Amino acid sequence: MLHTVYEWFWWDRLWLPYNLTWSDLEDRDGRVYAKTSDLWVTIPLALLFLVIRQLFERFVGTPLARLLSVRERVRLRATPNAVLESFYRSSSKHPTQSEVETLSQQTGWSVRQAQRWFRRRRNQDRPNLLKKFREASWRFTFYLLAFIAGLGALIDKPWFYDLNEVWKGFPTLTMLPSQYWYYMIELGFYWSLLFSVASDVKRKDFKEQIVHHVATIILISFSWCVNYIRAGTLIMFVHDSSDYFLESAKMFNYAGWKNTCNAIFIVFAVVFIITRLVIFPFWILHCTWVYPVQLYPPFFGYYFFNGLLLILQCLHIFWAALILRMAAKFLTGKGVEDERSDREETDNTEEEEEEKEKVWGAQEAPKNGPVRNGHPSVNNNHRKTE
Repeated sequence: MLHTVYEWFWWDRLWLPYNLTWSDLEDRDGRVYAKTSDLWVTIPLALLFLVIRQLFERFVGTPLARLLSVRERVRLRATPNAVLESFYRSSSKHPTQSEVETLSQQTGWSVRQAQRWFRRRRNQDRPNLLKKFREASWRFTFYLLAFIAGLGALIDKPWFYDLNEVWKGFPTLTMLPSQYWYYMIELGFYWSLLFSVASDVKRKDFKEQIVHHVATIILISFSWCVNYIRAGTLIMFVHDSSDYFLESAKMFNYAGWKNTCNAIFIVFAVVFIITRLVIFPFWILHCTWVYPVQLYPPFFGYYFFNGLLLILQCLHIFWAALILRMAAKFLTGKGVEDERSDREETDNTEEEEEEKEKVWGAQEAPKNGPVRNGHPSVNNNHRKTE
């Protein structure tokens, strides 16, 4: 049964053009082709990346954070309370107004005290700036080195300047050593991102990030197996060309260098829009959709490959919308902030809270304050984004 499924999955007609078989892509006469078995190398390589990342964050990221004066805000810890803690873990981290009022009655606390407890408790679970900075510094380093390596691997190739050359001689294209290592390193890195996604800082586009990592891994692996290597290297290079700008902007943002962060972000936004919304759809996608059918009739692998590229393009549009929102804030003088992250919630200074408690009493709301249906207006569901 398994053998039948295996044979069906690797059926030549699914993945290769008409009149071509897998035997045609076996090494011969000094010509070396990409092999499916090569992809197993990327798993131990991903594990190696995870080890290197830990060492990098500890011995490079942390000292760099100190050098740039990355300072964590002092977080006030929530007072231990079994009732509120149980609700926080089992029901909701953002209780509704009625739930806060019910919990305040159960604990004997005021609504304001319960609201403050949930705010501080959420802040305790948020990753600190040092963790964010170290993650950004690691990704910045990789993306920058990957971009430089990709440029070195492609700059002397004719298909870097003329996309018609991508398919010249396809599908019997000899694999180059630079292409091998470019593929293995990129794929190993994306595997490492997928392995660490649960422990990394979670942002609002968490699900989109998983879809992106999975689609990228499948796309890189598939393009390797069917010898779409020239197109694959161009796609990876286009993606690497803007990511290191974003990660460096994050680093300076966490360090409090707002002007530097804003300047880099504008460069990133321009490069991202040009590469992801212009070059990728109108050059790369055109190259993979139009040119191949001039050589052979469309087949399943052709549609599968371009379908994955369309998924990436949808994600590009999603992220471009977030980038434009941030750019709009920048142009209106509000500064650049990450739309994907939760902002630290504040207590409006502890001194103000204590003063209000003294004036109002432990259980009473201000008589002249804003009310709604006889209750103080509690905005405990408000979530800001960086």
